[in-house]
Amino acid sequence: MTRDIVLEARNLSKQVSSPEGPLTIVRNVSFTVTQGESIALVGPSGAGKSTLLALLAGLDLPSSGEVVLAGETLGALDEDGRARLRAERVGFVFQSFHLLPSLTALENVMLPLELAGRDDARAAAGEMLARVGLAARMGHYPRQLSGGEQQRVALARASVGAPAVLFADEPTGNLDTATGERIAQLLFELNRGSDTTLVLVTHEATLAVRCGRVLSMDAGALIHDVGAAAHSHA
Repeated sequence: MTRDIVLEARNLSKQVSSPEGPLTIVRNVSFTVTQGESIALVGPSGAGKSTLLALLAGLDLPSSGEVVLAGETLGALDEDGRARLRAERVGFVFQSFHLLPSLTALENVMLPLELAGRDDARAAAGEMLARVGLAARMGHYPRQLSGGEQQRVALARASVGAPAVLFADEPTGNLDTATGERIAQLLFELNRGSDTTLVLVTHEATLAVRCGRVLSMDAGALIHDVGAAAHSHA
């Protein structure tokens, strides 16, 4: 079965200016990701992983090269167009949970659905929170939840719209080992269960090896793509 390409990086580079002159953070990165794949981006601190993630998601624009996300070339869209595409096709989970403190767990998860104009927002959000084990905590505010519970709310919010791609940047970075393991399990369950593509930035080897492919970065360049060959013959 041929899978659709859901994400493509074509010769992506990102330069920023620094007192020492131009600094290249991402250097000529190219790869394609098909629907339902799980990809880990690994590499030392400062290798450009989070910058690459921001470029892939259209949160930042490359200095050269292009990104095709869910069939749309990000560089051809304006700010509003990129925001719309993210709202409809992308989910995000970050190391810090980015929940809105004035909203309950349920309201936080309902938010992307309400913004998309879905009239089943409450029911869908409730179902998603139950899937991540928080049925009993829906009326709680972020400050009343533990770090692991907040990350599960963030994960529910990111997944509730069945995005084409779920971007996760160090999603277990702020959690203890056992809680991190539970979040990792949920990430992979959601990846398999809804055919959402998972792109994960992590420095944790145990998390990376659970992905179907591992892309290693160093000094802004892609130095290894492990697992891709196996997948292309599958």
